[in-house]
This record gives sequence, structure tokens and C-alpha cells, in this order.
Amino acid sequence: MRIIGIDPGTLVTGYGIVEKEAGRVSFVGCGCIRNRPSEPLPARFLRLHRELGRIFAAHRPAEMAIEGVFFRRNVASALKLGEARGIAMLVAAENGAAVHEYAPRRVKKAVMGRGGARKGQVQYMMKSLLGLAEEPRPADASDALALALCHAFRGAPPRPTAGPREPFPSGVAARPARGGRDPRSRRRLTHARRGSGSASRSPRGRRPRRSVR
Repeated sequence: MRIIGIDPGTLVTGYGIVEKEAGRVSFVGCGCIRNRPSEPLPARFLRLHRELGRIFAAHRPAEMAIEGVFFRRNVASALKLGEARGIAMLVAAENGAAVHEYAPRRVKKAVMGRGGARKGQVQYMMKSLLGLAEEPRPADASDALALALCHAFRGAPPRPTAGPREPFPSGVAARPARGGRDPRSRRRLTHARRGSGSASRSPRGRRPRRSVR
């Protein structure tokens, strides 16, 4: 099954293509579609539609993974992103490709193991997972590849992205499991509480009165 990932944008749209077969994922290609900032939006949309159509015709992906809608403070940027997403979805529908949406944090968690990874870390992981000679550039292309890999990994067990946890430094004890506090520390804490209580309060639980000279 061939999967294309799309990182949409009105100025730069990244795409990444992978092939999934017998549980193995291989790299097919990636790149960017660039528009000039001086061009009006209708001209950018027309170019984006044409270039994406050529890519779909050349590689014939069966499914497309695209960045889903998420919160943005800049309303104008959110609207432009939505328009670019609509064009990509239209091209996918014209070519019979199923569309799947993923939130950015879910994509990073699928390929990195955590949702707060930086773009440089995503580029390095794309190189490592796909066995590339160099990191895919620019970041729009690597983000699109991450989208494709996220969809390819869907339903598969999570892959380890880091080695075993390093041991604690010498002289520092590991934190006990929840509900498994060291009984010695519990006894010490109990004795300390009893001692502090007996020193500050009278046997009847009232504070002793000060003697007035």
C-alpha cells in the first residue's frame, strides 16, 4: 500500500511518500511545492492543485495522511491552512485516495514517542527510521513523511525510539513504587511526628499556659 503524507500550506506544501508491504515501510520520495508570496491566493491554489495532481498521477498513492485542524491564535493563518487542506483533499478524492487526518502531537508521538518533539528531531528520526543517507529537507518534507509514517504505523505496536533508561547515579536511591514506601522511612516519620506533638502540646492536647512573673 502506498501512502502519501501532506503538510499543507499556501506558500510551502510538503509531501512524503512511503510504501508499506508485509509490515515493512520503505521510502519512496518527498519534496515541497513552493509558491511566491507575491502571487495572489487564487494563483497559489491553482498551482497547488496542479502540482499535487501530477504527484498523485505519478505515484498513485492509495491513502493520504494530512495534518488535522488544530487551534491557532492567528485566524488568518488558520483560514489559509484550511484552504490548502481543502485543495489537497480535493486532489485525493479526484484520484480515489482515502483521506485520514492526524493531529500534530499524535504524529510526533507515533514516530518519536512523545508529542513535544522539535522539527530537527523529527528530521533525524525520519532519516533513522527510513534508512536515508541524509535528513530530509526542508522541515515541511520531513513533517509530511512523519504523517505518512504515522498512518503506516497505525494499529502496529509502538516502536522503541530510545534505549533503556539509565540507572540512577551512585548514592541516589530509586523512588519506590506507588504505595510501596520504605517501612523504615515510615517509622522515622511516625516517631518524628509523635516527638514534635509531645513537645508542643500538653497531655490534654492544650497548649501550656505561660507563667506570668
